[in-house]
Amino acid sequence: MQFQLGRQHMAAVSNLLDSQNQWKFSWNEFLLICSDLEVDFESEENASIVYAALVVDKELQPDKVTRQMSISDGKLSVHFEAVEARFLRASFSAFVDVLTLASKTIEELGPGMEL
Repeated sequence: MQFQLGRQHMAAVSNLLDSQNQWKFSWNEFLLICSDLEVDFESEENASIVYAALVVDKELQPDKVTRQMSISDGKLSVHFEAVEARFLRASFSAFVDVLTLASKTIEELGPGMEL
């Protein structure tokens, strides 16, 4: 299945998703459209900071979209499931916006930033 984002979001995603980071889309056995995103922050500390910033942002329509996040070995993994592609697109797009902001904040403040 193909999934398309607007130009501004594709630029943000392409900056985040280099050769070390991955995203994929699929259908699960319950006919929900799914997406997995993995971003390598190359440090457990940075991944934890981004996780802490994003985990508090709950889905606006939890009956239509679910998001599960985890961190391991400096990588943030995110799994989305939605009842329709349009809900997945909106959730994924909003998430990437905040993920981009958190990533740029880490870049600006540099090493030694604390939670």
